[in-house]
Amino acid sequence: MMAIRYDLWLDPENVARHHAVEADLERYFMERFADYPHIRLFGEDPYDYDAPFNRLYDVLMARAVDYCDRYWRYAPTPEQLNRTFFRAVGRSNKFIRDDNDGDPTRHDA
Repeated sequence: MMAIRYDLWLDPENVARHHAVEADLERYFMERFADYPHIRLFGEDPYDYDAPFNRLYDVLMARAVDYCDRYWRYAPTPEQLNRTFFRAVGRSNKFIRDDNDGDPTRHDA
């Protein structure tokens, strides 16, 4: 049986700490994006796991887990990591969307 290890699950009432960690994670991701030139989002195949964005995602997720452990002594849930990462992507000016990025709802007329 797998032990529960995520701080959010172990101490759900400590909302202030969870929010502080999430805000710091978003800042952490924004700072890491600054280390890279502009990054193309997806392209025609969003499931191309060798695409630069997808490789960046995997690397930064692993580094963020290590960062949280070292700096906060905190184990974030995968959902916390994913949410803060994509909030940072949405705020960052480092990402470029291709004209044909596979998003059928986007209308760039």
